Amino acid sequence: MNKKRVLYIASAIYPYLEEDYISSICRYLPQGIQERENEIRTFMPKYGLINERKNLLHEVIRLSGQNIIIEDTDYPLIIKVASLQSVRMQIYFIDSEDFFQHKGMFHSEPEEEGKEGVFLPDNDSRLLFFAKGVIETVRKLGWIPDIVHCHGWITSLVPLFIRTIYKDNPLFQDSKIVYSVYNDHFSEKLSDSMAKKMKITGIPEEELGDFKNPGFDTITKSAIKHSDAVVIGHPEVEKKIISYIEENKELSVMHHPEKEDYVDDYEAFYDELLKNS
Repeated sequence: MNKKRVLYIASAIYPYLEEDYISSICRYLPQGIQERENEIRTFMPKYGLINERKNLLHEVIRLSGQNIIIEDTDYPLIIKVASLQSVRMQIYFIDSEDFFQHKGMFHSEPEEEGKEGVFLPDNDSRLLFFAKGVIETVRKLGWIPDIVHCHGWITSLVPLFIRTIYKDNPLFQDSKIVYSVYNDHFSEKLSDSMAKKMKITGIPEEELGDFKNPGFDTITKSAIKHSDAVVIGHPEVEKKIISYIEENKELSVMHHPEKEDYVDDYEAFYDELLKNS
């Protein structure tokens, strides 16, 4: 296939966060795809626990300065960037003094060592801000992705946004959306006002029914519903999520290969998606 443009949107990337299953895939998959002579852009949140000085993050003034409206408030969008020099890979960070200053990713800093903090009450707003922040930054870059590949539940509103609010935008009209589901389930509920915030953001009324009582299943099913393909990224994905994927017969489905070198499998999967478009 010809050279592809792949947009990676990740919940975590090593070494900016500790290496785990997801942060490792989101580190080495984009690198591998880029090394195969494709063009990539990679985004993640700038959580408060990321050390900016150690990781040499700096603000990109020409991309910062937009406001993202959540409910009735304008929140400034700050874009930072860092480079993994050894592999010539650049990472864009979505930052906000309102949403991404917590020392935990999705929970408050625990009061006692060894205990998890409280699920952050503004996680729904953080989802909205992150999704819009990534899409608006890609628009500002004027960069047209062939593939948009989302990893982790903080990216789960991106497919919905692209298929509704941005459906007529020429940057995304021909993009294929891939959503990787993992075992990153949470049991807490998101805010009861999430549907109201989404409506104000521009999400159509008919999409909001499932968000009246939002939680992990709601946002994951929405992401799957609005994607062209799904990667079952972990062997322990919840059975009800697997069942939902199987019900959606038009989806292209890939299982993350249980081997060290998996990049060629992903590239073949991307090529097949684009060939069938």
